[in-house]
Amino acid sequence: MWMRLRLARPKLSSSGRQQSGVAAIRSMSTEQERRELDELARRGETVVPGGTGGKSLEAQEHLAEGRSRGGQARREQLGTEGYQELGHKGGETRKQQIGHEGYQEMGRKGGLSTMEESGGERATKAGIPIDESKYTTAQQ
Repeated sequence: MWMRLRLARPKLSSSGRQQSGVAAIRSMSTEQERRELDELARRGETVVPGGTGGKSLEAQEHLAEGRSRGGQARREQLGTEGYQELGHKGGETRKQQIGHEGYQEMGRKGGLSTMEESGGERATKAGIPIDESKYTTAQQ
């Protein structure tokens, strides 16, 4: 479950630069909100997008920031076109792993997702059958 924080607009740092998502969350959260988020994180929930695996709010913030910086550095190394090509290759690799039919099934589920509900939840409510066995690779 994602804890959704509404960010009205990006905050600017004292230097006039836009803050990262994590920095904006830090500056907008009250002490009480941070305590509540930290408690959720300690129970194993991901409360910061990109912070998966962190055992506390602060750990998740650090992980998310590091992952974001890593992606930005890689994009700078490859350039925009190279970075897009890398993503395309990843998609093609996954398509080869699960086959054309599995890739279509995965897209069907992804196309149903919204900010409020996952594709699986919407499919269940709407009675749309999604065969996840088509796009899960066998454990080796």
